[in-house]
Amino acid sequence: MAKVLIIGAGGVGQVVAHKCAQLPEVFSDITLASRTESKCKKIAEQIREKQGRVISTAQVDADNVPELVALILKLKPELVINVALPYQDLTIMDACLETGVNYLDTANYEPLDNAKFEYKWQWAYQDKFTKANLMALLGSGFDPGATNVFTAWIAKHYFDEIHTLDIIDVNGGNHGYPFATNFNPEINIREVTAECKHWENGEFVVTPPMSLKQSFTCPDAVGTYNIYRMYHEELESLTKNFPTLKKAQFWMSFGESYLKHLEVLGNVGMTRIDPVEFQGQQIVPIQFLKALLPDPSTLGPRTTGKTCIGCHVTGLKDGKPRKIFVYQISDHQTCYREVLSQAISYTTGVPAMIGAKLMIEKKWAKPGVWNMEQMEPDPFMADMNLYGLPWQVIEEPGFNLV
Repeated sequence: MAKVLIIGAGGVGQVVAHKCAQLPEVFSDITLASRTESKCKKIAEQIREKQGRVISTAQVDADNVPELVALILKLKPELVINVALPYQDLTIMDACLETGVNYLDTANYEPLDNAKFEYKWQWAYQDKFTKANLMALLGSGFDPGATNVFTAWIAKHYFDEIHTLDIIDVNGGNHGYPFATNFNPEINIREVTAECKHWENGEFVVTPPMSLKQSFTCPDAVGTYNIYRMYHEELESLTKNFPTLKKAQFWMSFGESYLKHLEVLGNVGMTRIDPVEFQGQQIVPIQFLKALLPDPSTLGPRTTGKTCIGCHVTGLKDGKPRKIFVYQISDHQTCYREVLSQAISYTTGVPAMIGAKLMIEKKWAKPGVWNMEQMEPDPFMADMNLYGLPWQVIEEPGFNLV
């Protein structure tokens, strides 16, 4: 049993709080904190009504290390679960170091003024966390997160060495809006419009954003979708930790309406991340756009359909070629009925809870800064089946990827 502090009260924070509250034997004391405490109180009331459990709330500015330190010292948690914005990873890590508390997040740090997805800033904390005898677990969401663990589990159980990795993220859901994002609009649009990188022959190859697409038919009748190649942060750590990889790519599905809206918004400058002057004030266009778009946390009641996220791996076993596809399918409305959130938030929040659980149980206990694939994959895979993310394996799937 342990006390945890969850920082961030968006869609993912809501799921993490609900899922942690479902396991009082592991998470004995939960505090949910955000810059806007009213959001935390709303989630706390949901949990009280659904589960009859009381969690605490607090106000904190995650950009402010002294504020974070004061809250952590007051609460004395065993673990801080960071589901705030990626811009705030380093300040929360600094506060954990100062207070002697373990750390977990779901997305790598990125600078506010530069849409750059790299682990270098967080990897630089390796010695600090090791010397403090503290653990920092990076990217414990789905992608990154479960996809990293899928890769490690596949490599452990099916291959002597892996040669290609394709991570496929399909959202077959429909929320009914002409244009909306399923998680933080600012982060989503920065991610989608960033230049694409994929791993090939020992280096990252740069191509324009989403310049390569192919059709992919999901298993279990989820449907056929256009998937586009883009860069995603787990490629950086996976290619480092699995040096036999010759090619590694990340693919995500997008509908034509989403892409057309995004193209127009980009053309008129609404996706810019640099400040512009408007009526004597400095505003960041993408932040203004975020204020106009539907809040992702409100999409749950109206989103139908399913997600399908998986890892397709090829390589050698006993000198012979082999292919494996491990995937997970979630239904938006099933997720909503359980935790009042759609499947995008659910599939990110559940792995955060599982990573935290394994750290508290000391099944994952290693001083330093680690990515998910560096941990033993079997207990995480077992917990996915237990806590809402059942997965499947297809040996020798009947499809090939570009």
